[in-house]
Amino acid sequence: VAATLMAGSGLAQGKKVTFTGAVNDFMCGAKHTMMPGTPEKECTLTCVKMGSKYGLAVADKVYELEGKEAELEKFAGAKAKVTGTLDGTKIQVTAVSAP
Repeated sequence: VAATLMAGSGLAQGKKVTFTGAVNDFMCGAKHTMMPGTPEKECTLTCVKMGSKYGLAVADKVYELEGKEAELEKFAGAKAKVTGTLDGTKIQVTAVSAP
């Protein structure tokens, strides 16, 4: 999964970023190990319903997503472009769109 960074050089905390990746749940990340054989969308929605946060898998890293849950739900298990403010491995989401 390719990543796109629109925040200049570096990943300083509090910087506005845009990443393109797979919208999953933060607990399972890109592997969906909790529900093997289950379609990614179903696994993501089930895990989020059980309390996991949405996550964005970008290459080998998974970012925890906060905010815009209704928009993230539309992209569960699929690719999306996510914009927000980065704080460590958490992104405070301000926009979600098709890649």
